Amino acid sequence: MDPHGTNNLAHLPGAEGAADPYREPPVNYEAEQALLGAVLANNAAFEKVADFLRPEHFAEPVHGRIFEACGTLIERGQIANAVTLKNVFERAEELAEVGGAKYLSELQGNFVSIINARDYGRTVHDLFLRRQLIAIGEDVVNDAFDHDLETTATEQIEAAEQHLYTLAESGQTEGGLKDFKAAVVESIQMTEAAVKRDSHVAGVATGLTDIDKLLGGLHKSDLVILAGRPSMGKTSLATNIAYNAATSRRAERDAEGNLVELPQVVAFFTLEMSAEQLATRVLSEQAHVRSDSMRRGEIRQEEFDRLFEVSRALYDLKLFIDDTPALTVPALRMRARRLKRQHGLGLIVVDYLQLMQAAPGSRNDNRVQEVSEITRGLKAIAKELDVPMLALSQLSRQTEQRDDKRPQLADLRESGSIEQDADVVVFLYREEYYLGREKPSQRANESDDAFARRVAAYDKRKDEARNIAEAIVAKQRHGPIGTVQLHFTGEFTQFSDLADHDRMPEQHG
Repeated sequence: MDPHGTNNLAHLPGAEGAADPYREPPVNYEAEQALLGAVLANNAAFEKVADFLRPEHFAEPVHGRIFEACGTLIERGQIANAVTLKNVFERAEELAEVGGAKYLSELQGNFVSIINARDYGRTVHDLFLRRQLIAIGEDVVNDAFDHDLETTATEQIEAAEQHLYTLAESGQTEGGLKDFKAAVVESIQMTEAAVKRDSHVAGVATGLTDIDKLLGGLHKSDLVILAGRPSMGKTSLATNIAYNAATSRRAERDAEGNLVELPQVVAFFTLEMSAEQLATRVLSEQAHVRSDSMRRGEIRQEEFDRLFEVSRALYDLKLFIDDTPALTVPALRMRARRLKRQHGLGLIVVDYLQLMQAAPGSRNDNRVQEVSEITRGLKAIAKELDVPMLALSQLSRQTEQRDDKRPQLADLRESGSIEQDADVVVFLYREEYYLGREKPSQRANESDDAFARRVAAYDKRKDEARNIAEAIVAKQRHGPIGTVQLHFTGEFTQFSDLADHDRMPEQHG
């Protein structure tokens, strides 16, 4: 029996012996019929497939309508069978074409068992995916033949990847609600991995002791915003964290359930600098050779030897750099997905989000709305790929209009929904930078002694602030806020722990 009123399927598209020389999309009407028969005979079969199967997945539209009607009745707490569906399809012309209410009775009468319902559902879904793959392939071919000057070949490839990934995600037949026991087991495993690590952090270690103590590392699916005014050292801190993460190991379960240590994979999207400039920074930081001297070639032999040794150590790092300017959120998503498929992925760094572009075709009245869309997109990528996302952000000049120029969360309000979307907000502040531009001058009618006292106080503040940076954790969704002091070596643009590692960072509830 088939939906076209015959028990012989040989005449159907794709059947063996068909005279049509062209290949037809793959279908299996018998699997669809068997599944619907199981559902009509025992509604418990619907629960086995409802989490992944949709009406549009059926090759025969009538079968999709029947499946949808079954779901509607079952969700209302009613019984879905040939009798109750008869009223639903009483005037449906498409059902009349395959035999009307008699067809429903035949489906239910040919029921065998609900044991194989999920297997039938997977067969129906798999064939749907195959038909979608064929459609995507046809679109790719047709688009490639269409010489649209406004759409480059690279953009066509990215669009094809987007369609394929969306299809792959819809092809996941597992998932849904997770019982609390499974969540508890995952939590214990995460804690076990943290205990076994030297850093004792559950997330990706930044390599900076006090920041890791306060944050517990950078956690999966979190959007971490590192914000500050220009020249505070945001890119330097980001490259330090990326290098430290890439030199660390991540704990994963192997096929036998044992914890194994694997290299940490880091993706660094730099929209401001080239890949070569970023690599120069990392080499300068790790070899302690000034980057400006490297560019001019004015380095001693011993410095060159250090650079060579450091470069050899960097060869095996799983640190990937993308320096595409004006990168869009969809393009970043696709490249991160591809990297995760090919090498795995532990951390994404974006420098910086104001240089990104929203999705092509999005209509935003102003830049604030566009930045809001970008931050929502970055948070979605972090959650989708289950990795921490460290995104740098510029702050407006309003911070410099205050006497105390330390950034505050209010300074983010003009940057869209950054504060709302971020799980962690860290401000970077170096008082030394501002003091270097505020050297006191003698005021009118000010005595020499008074001026000397002001200069002495200024010199003291400058000495206390020398090589000191503050990482101000102004928001942390899952932990305390506070301020961490770091050592900053300007000539090598390197951040490191202060000498007193036993000092705990100042915390506020």
